[in-house]
Amino acid sequence: MEIIKSINDSINSVVWGVPMLILIIGTGIYFSCRLGFFQLTRFKHVLQMTIFSAFRKNKKEKSENGKSISQFQAMSTALAATIGTGNIAGVATALTIGGPGAVFWMWVSAFFGMMTSFAENVLGVYYRKKNKDGEWAGGAMYYISEGLKEKKIVKHFAKPLSVLFALFCALASFGIGNMSQVNAIAVSLENSFNIPPLAVGIVIAVIVGFILLGGVKRIGAVAEKIVPFMAIIYIILTLSVVVINIESIPSVFSSIFRNAFGLSAIGGGVSGAVVKNAITMGFKRGVFSNEAGLGSAVIVNSVSDVKEPVGQGMWGVFEVFFDTIVVCTLTAFTVLSTGVLETSKLEGSALVGEAFAGVFGNVAGMILAVSITLFAFTTILGWSFYGTKSVEYLFGKKATVIYKIVFSLFIVAGAAMNLSLVWEISDTLNALMAIPNLMGVLLLSGQVVKITRNYIDRKIKDKKIEPILSADIEIQFEQEGR
Repeated sequence: MEIIKSINDSINSVVWGVPMLILIIGTGIYFSCRLGFFQLTRFKHVLQMTIFSAFRKNKKEKSENGKSISQFQAMSTALAATIGTGNIAGVATALTIGGPGAVFWMWVSAFFGMMTSFAENVLGVYYRKKNKDGEWAGGAMYYISEGLKEKKIVKHFAKPLSVLFALFCALASFGIGNMSQVNAIAVSLENSFNIPPLAVGIVIAVIVGFILLGGVKRIGAVAEKIVPFMAIIYIILTLSVVVINIESIPSVFSSIFRNAFGLSAIGGGVSGAVVKNAITMGFKRGVFSNEAGLGSAVIVNSVSDVKEPVGQGMWGVFEVFFDTIVVCTLTAFTVLSTGVLETSKLEGSALVGEAFAGVFGNVAGMILAVSITLFAFTTILGWSFYGTKSVEYLFGKKATVIYKIVFSLFIVAGAAMNLSLVWEISDTLNALMAIPNLMGVLLLSGQVVKITRNYIDRKIKDKKIEPILSADIEIQFEQEGR
């Protein structure tokens, strides 16, 4: 075990070092510049075409072939995977290590991460394929293999890179998307309700197994019901704490900006160590939370019933905005506005629990346990789909049955184990996923820009030009006489 930990620490220190964070954030900056800061200049349009549109039309509207899911379901499933224990425990840890300034750099990572997620989704829809059952199959592995094979210099690396991504994603689904999440559920429920961890693992395994048997349609149907509910409840709870401590908000903002740039409250000095910790923890928390750059969320976004690549790209912008700018920020403000960061010795989710206790008293632990259970459970669902599609890409659709069985068994094991090493290995696998994904996204950036400008010209500037859609969509339209 110690040997494995030592090897993982060595790999993790390399892949999650400063160069990796620069690569991830730099990709977002690159697309922001090339697309005229689309996430800012077109943000009103993004909201109109995403979350507001969900209230204007029936979310449950059936897709044309009955094999895909709605854009809202795809977004819900993607948020299910990204909104997890990291939005609670991860943010608290970032504050403990990086200080209040980590929040500012988390915002920065999310601002630019919106465009990384946008680019991933545009490519995911453009290069997606139909499998033998008529279902959409897409994700980083598809745009890496299909897109890069058209590039002369790197075409020989297209297939190996896509295989590596799918392999790392499938393995990561057992860590960050399974054992670590169910363990968090088991610990919180045992502490709050004295429910045995093994019983928790068995129940969750049965429920997840049943949902997995229904495929993406059932996952999407469950996600679109649970995710909005859990998000609204958590927003109400955290906002309640913040509103009750509203007088401290000006000092919270002050501490965030002062700490972000290492400005000492005494003498106005600048601390390089404070800035480094704030930037590192803020960027890591942002990336780990919204997964922009990892290439994971695009797997489910690619199977929606959308026809416009940019249409799903805008849902990617909203996902990052909601996950990090809204949910993570509310967690941070809950901790900072109550002052527990300075007065408590607790860490992680326990720190958030103490912040809740100041408002909700003895039921704070139960509230936190329920929040963690919902967040972690939906993460398990989202990542189970990522793993399923990765295994399908590597070994074919028949192999997914075995994957689903093994995935469910790992849930039971994860509930009763000490998983500190699993968390560390998961971080490493996430970074290893990001490398081939970002290579593909950057090398195909010209395609993203071309598709986006075509969309802006048609939908916003009202020019009469032909749309750029995925090859499969175009063929389908021709067959249907459209």
